[in-house]
Amino acid sequence: MKEIHGGVTAAAGFKAASTAAGIKYKDRKDMAMIYSEVPCKAAGTYTTNVVKAAPVKWDKKMVDHAPAIHAIVINAGIANACTGREGDAYCEETANETATCLSIPSDSVLVASTGVIGKQLPMDRITAGINAMVPMLLETIESGTDAATAIMTTDTVKKEAAVQFQAGGKTITVGGMCKGSGMIHPDMCTMLSFVTTDISISKELLGEALREDIKDTYNMISVDGDTSTNDTVLLLANGLAGNEEITEKNEDYYAFLNALHYINETLAKKIAGDGEGCTALFEVKIVGAQTKEQAVTLSKSVITSSLTKAAIFGHDANWGRILCAMGYSGAEFDPEQVDLYFESAAGTLKIIEDGVALPYSEEEATKILSEPEVTAIADIKMGKAAATAWGCDLTFDYVKINADYRS
Repeated sequence: MKEIHGGVTAAAGFKAASTAAGIKYKDRKDMAMIYSEVPCKAAGTYTTNVVKAAPVKWDKKMVDHAPAIHAIVINAGIANACTGREGDAYCEETANETATCLSIPSDSVLVASTGVIGKQLPMDRITAGINAMVPMLLETIESGTDAATAIMTTDTVKKEAAVQFQAGGKTITVGGMCKGSGMIHPDMCTMLSFVTTDISISKELLGEALREDIKDTYNMISVDGDTSTNDTVLLLANGLAGNEEITEKNEDYYAFLNALHYINETLAKKIAGDGEGCTALFEVKIVGAQTKEQAVTLSKSVITSSLTKAAIFGHDANWGRILCAMGYSGAEFDPEQVDLYFESAAGTLKIIEDGVALPYSEEEATKILSEPEVTAIADIKMGKAAATAWGCDLTFDYVKINADYRS
């Protein structure tokens, strides 16, 4: 497997377009479209929030029941959540307009929205945006990058990735883009992520691959502990790589799973590292756990601790906050057996051993914690299981951004 330049247009047969529809933003693009030259098999995972946006409900129905998926239309600025029957109808209207413009079935169009909750979509602008994008669909890397930029809200950087690997004697490509910066605490995936591949694989295995992989990728990040109404991950496979269709869990399947994991983990970390107002990606590794579930619980408890996140922002080696967050996680462990390390590009420092502080240098600790990517490693010495979670520091700017988000 090798990393390549690109995103959702990296795989054969996928095109993208974007436009400034003026949905909320007046000075930037805010709509994007992904289109496959041939129909795709599709898989999706969606928010577990009881309050689900209209696009989430539409996409789940289409992915589960439509014969194939051909296109995705995405808008930024308005979430189309808590919008009642009118919002539901707007999803169908968006799909119908796209289907007409592309001469494809309306049930082969997925929709996604992100932004302010409770506002209705300006359908005249959505319709105009669709009509503007269809003639602009291109398979260039640049068109994919522009699409990744168009779906941003409070994100500060575009987020995309692509890889290639060999399967069945053919070169397979997997690419993706996502957006997410705030309201990030998934329990299936996070915010909006779109992954495309030219592999030929059964719909059943495609869905299983996505559902299993999100447990160790999107499910392991948190910015602020808030699970969105719109969280969606969509995976499209069009089969244009020409490999023999994968219908069982063989060597080719696991090669695909490895590539999919790389894309999902890369995108998930980009979201965590671009948390609203953050200055650092905060990684937490729990090793020596008795079970994977125990390690997951402990690592996610640490990255969601507001006090720990504030300490990372202050470059303060306040290890007591980490041990405290582990202690209230609900997972059983012996705090008097825990070793804790801080690690970054500036070095590695052991902070506590068997639950007791070591005579470490505060100056060295501050240097390590001042890097843009910081890792805390806790060895609980109970077994061989491990888990990694990703979050970010908590800054003044997070409050500023969210205090006037609707303004």
